[in-house]
Amino acid sequence: MPQQQFGARGADPRPSRLWLAETTLRFVRQSQTAEVLNPALRPPNEMNRFSINAATETDVPLLLALIRELAEFEHLAHEVAVTAASLREALFGERPVATALLAVVDGRAVGYAVYYRTFSTFVGRAGVFLEDLYVQPAYRKRGLGRALLEEVAAVDAAAGGGRFEWIALRWNENAFRFYRSLGAKVMEEWALLRMNGKEVSNLVSAKVKVGA
Repeated sequence: MPQQQFGARGADPRPSRLWLAETTLRFVRQSQTAEVLNPALRPPNEMNRFSINAATETDVPLLLALIRELAEFEHLAHEVAVTAASLREALFGERPVATALLAVVDGRAVGYAVYYRTFSTFVGRAGVFLEDLYVQPAYRKRGLGRALLEEVAAVDAAAGGGRFEWIALRWNENAFRFYRSLGAKVMEEWALLRMNGKEVSNLVSAKVKVGA
């Protein structure tokens, strides 16, 4: 691909794709002395004129549009079921389950990241999972993707530096090169397992016989 592509989730859109072949990338940060950045607002970068801002409830329409752009890039637009109402509830409801950041250039949102907290029993500390990372094509290779990652990594460091993890499409070689350059490791021995709504419902209702 001619440009660096950012997409932190999804599956290979080819007919032969295997969901279980999605690769988990794990970035373990355990420094206890590093300065922790404030994820709520990063001052504008003077050279490239951008800032990283914490998304607010009024940003929901912008986030929704960017999520749909990411889905188009990943050839997964047909799987997008999120609505403005469900996104607002997830991010800004009574019990938020995730947090969003926006990359802003000259007052315009051109990228975003969505993350949530995790916990590792092996490490014994809280961590962070990066659900989405996306920068519009016209604004790539300007440091926005790295700046978004750094802000999420700062959240992980503030929590004790347990684990910082995300997944990437195997065919997205540019993204893999970028992530590896930051110190991320490909967890080849692990495979992502997934159940969608129908499968979860079947399991709960005992329509699937589980042998264990």
